[in-house]
Amino acid sequence: MTPTMNPTTLTPAAVTAPAQKVVGSYPTYKAAEQAVDYLSDHQFPVQHVTIVGRGLHSYEKILGRLTLLKAAGMQALASAVLGALLGWLLGLFDLVNPLVSSAMLALWGALIGAVIGGLGGAIAHALTGGRRDFTSTIAFRADSYEVLVDDAHAHQALQLLTSPGAPTRS
Repeated sequence: MTPTMNPTTLTPAAVTAPAQKVVGSYPTYKAAEQAVDYLSDHQFPVQHVTIVGRGLHSYEKILGRLTLLKAAGMQALASAVLGALLGWLLGLFDLVNPLVSSAMLALWGALIGAVIGGLGGAIAHALTGGRRDFTSTIAFRADSYEVLVDDAHAHQALQLLTSPGAPTRS
């Protein structure tokens, strides 16, 4: 018996992208975005355009020190919001005591969530043993950004992007 493939499910091998040509290279994503916007402003069919970042690098921006108190506070805040939402929903649908208002349940949910979250955050931070005592964000950057256009439309895009008033390419 051979397996059948659901026609709505496509594997990466089943999807074929049209051939594309580079019509511009830009030092920043914003510059590449401006080039695509320029094409759009000139009635170019932008559904045939792709922006590709070349030379991708990850970087981590350190935001500050993470202390036991800060870890507990951050988790308490997140858990308080979740607790308030849960309490409000329970009250909204009268799933607890119909005599208690949803606002009161939201307040109690926030309080209970903050206490449990704060304790959990402090315990989790203490268990790391000081291994990662900082907060950070991780993002990606590229060395350059290329604007690619399907072969059938590349000539038209190149003409527009080399015309006077077009965004500068590198």
